[in-house]
Amino acid sequence: MSEPQNRIVEGIFAINKPSSISSAQVIRNLQDVLNPSTLFAPWLERERAIRSQETHHERKRRKDKRVQVKIGHGGTLDPMATGVLIMGIGKGTRQLHNYLKCTKTYEATVLFGAATDTYDTLGNVMRIAAYDHITRSVVEKALEKFRGKIMQRPPIYSALRVDGKRLYEYAREGKKVPREIEARPVEVKELEMVAWLERGTHKYTLPREEARPESRHIAEKVLHFGNATSSPATNSATLSPDSHAASGQKRKRSLDDADGQTVAYEERFVVEEGADPEIVMSGGLQGPDEDISSKSRLKSTKAVTNSDRGPPACAPANTGPPAAKLRMTVTSGFYVRSLAHDLGEAVSSLACMCGLVRTRQGAYELGRNVLEYDDTRRGEKVWGPKVEALLTADESQQVLGSNSKKAEAQ
Repeated sequence: MSEPQNRIVEGIFAINKPSSISSAQVIRNLQDVLNPSTLFAPWLERERAIRSQETHHERKRRKDKRVQVKIGHGGTLDPMATGVLIMGIGKGTRQLHNYLKCTKTYEATVLFGAATDTYDTLGNVMRIAAYDHITRSVVEKALEKFRGKIMQRPPIYSALRVDGKRLYEYAREGKKVPREIEARPVEVKELEMVAWLERGTHKYTLPREEARPESRHIAEKVLHFGNATSSPATNSATLSPDSHAASGQKRKRSLDDADGQTVAYEERFVVEEGADPEIVMSGGLQGPDEDISSKSRLKSTKAVTNSDRGPPACAPANTGPPAAKLRMTVTSGFYVRSLAHDLGEAVSSLACMCGLVRTRQGAYELGRNVLEYDDTRRGEKVWGPKVEALLTADESQQVLGSNSKKAEAQ
């Protein structure tokens, strides 16, 4: 590295989050990489010197006594999602709130034919509906109502608060939400269909796990299924790839997984897409595990295999519902999952999200100025110069104070 070895580097950079891990886990994985590194040794040395001057009361406040690189992120991505995840290092964590307000660009895949309690294919099936009538032109027409300033109702599995309690807490405890989830104003600056996926031409399949009767009873009181002709899913049975209201075909759910790995379903319920004005940080006073992900742990969990995550195995030819790949630029507070759910209603059917990529957040864009996650596994000689360059660019361009303003203008 060209800079002196004792130079302290900190600030903002972005990383390309892979699928199947939570945003909080990305932080923990990065700490495992950064803590023993040469690049951040000066930062850790300074932190130790600062802590040595702390009072007894200040030291007692620290739940985590370890000295490690302070890392946070500005806008959570679901485990299913991939793409731009803004990371703050050291003093950069103070600026993360700027990125909750900036515009974001997503590419999402919407699968028609079923609605789930989470509005995506990781959830449990609530209802199924016919989809034979859905064509590209029908969807293109329906998209018109979602452009510009609209009202959007958040999913029940989100971190928004109702009467001081997060929605996902009501859901996980099986308790009724005390009042209807209110729609909120959001803005969709751009929305277009970039690909239409006909039946039998893609890998996405309808969810295979159905909601339990007790949870379905509660969820249906707050979920909105529109006016589509639909049927409730039947517990203890699962949907075949081409199931819809007319066929009623079922098949037994398989927990088999290609690589034998499972992921705790509890990590599914975290804040997504910067909709909640909280920032996750590790290495500071609050400790590495006191984050949104750990606060949202479910008491009753079920295992989800990687086969439940997108893209699933190919469906047989000419079977399964159609899907649409959308690209959108949206403002803070927007839920892509809600768009997928509402789009199903708009085409007189049902739908859920089966894939999501955040391609841009503020001034950070995939393929331009975002660190590839795999680089962190290839040693400091690979990731070190790249992270240093990104943090140096952040510092020299003074984007800590201007990124949000730039993003709002985009």
